[in-house]
Amino acid sequence: MKNKDLRPIGIFDSGVGGLTVAKRVRKVLPGENIVYFGDTARVPYGNKSRDTIIRFAGEIVRFLVKKDVKMIVVACNTASSFSLSAIRKIYKGPIISVISPGIKEAVKVTRSGRVGVIGTNSTIGSRSYNKMMAKRGHGIKLFSQSCPLFVPLVENKFSKDNIAYLIACKYLKSLKKEQIDTLILGCTHYPILKNVIRRVMGPKVTLVDSSSAVAKEVKESLIENDIMRKGKLSRGWTRCYVSDDVQGFKENAGIFFKEEFSVKKVAL
Repeated sequence: MKNKDLRPIGIFDSGVGGLTVAKRVRKVLPGENIVYFGDTARVPYGNKSRDTIIRFAGEIVRFLVKKDVKMIVVACNTASSFSLSAIRKIYKGPIISVISPGIKEAVKVTRSGRVGVIGTNSTIGSRSYNKMMAKRGHGIKLFSQSCPLFVPLVENKFSKDNIAYLIACKYLKSLKKEQIDTLILGCTHYPILKNVIRRVMGPKVTLVDSSSAVAKEVKESLIENDIMRKGKLSRGWTRCYVSDDVQGFKENAGIFFKEEFSVKKVAL
C-alpha cells in the first residue's frame, strides 16, 4: 500500500455534471481508480435548502467512505458552498472542492481585476465565491449571476439549441455591462455550454472551467499525502453509482465522459 495505493478517488455531484471533473482527473491521473456518485434522484441541488443539501452530501460521503476512497472531490458547487464543514466531520481524509481552484485560476488570469461568476441560485446566494475571492483576490471585483435554467438545458440536451443562446443572452447581459474580462463557470454542467457562453460574452472574456484546476489540485494533494499510485501503472477503472435512472445517466454521461464504466443504482 505504501508504494501503490490502489484505493479509488471518490467524486460526487448532484447528477452527471461532475463527470466533467472526473474526465479531467482521468486525463491528469490516468492510472488512478475513480468511484463516482451522481445523485440523480434528487438533482438539481440549486433549488434546495441549505439543510437539505448538507443532509444529501452527508449521505453520499458515508456511501463513499464504505467504498474505501482515499480522497473525496466535491464536484458540485452547491454542495461545496454549504456542506464542506459537515463533510469534514464525517471524512478525515483529503477533501477537494470546486470553489477554491476556480478562484485561484481566475485570480491568475484576470487582467483588469473584474471577474464574473455564474452558478445555481443556491451557489450564488451562498456568496461562497465572494468570500473566497475576498481571501484570495485582494483588489479584484467579483460580479455574480445565477443561471438556474442552464442545468436543465444541459441535462435535457439543449446545449446546442438556439434556446440555450437566448437564455444565455438574458442571464449574461448584466455581466457584459460590468465589462468583466474573466468568467468563472461555477457549476460543473456549465462547461458543456462553453461555446454558447463564449458566443455571448465575446472572445476577450476568458472562461474559467474549474474542472481543470480541480484536477491539478487533486494531483498535488495525492503527492502531498503520499497516496498516489506509483510504479508501472495500468489504466485506472471508473465505477459510477446513482440514486435513480441508470439508463438516463448512461445516456447523458456520454456528453461529459468518453470512457467505459459500470453504473449501479444504490439506495442511500
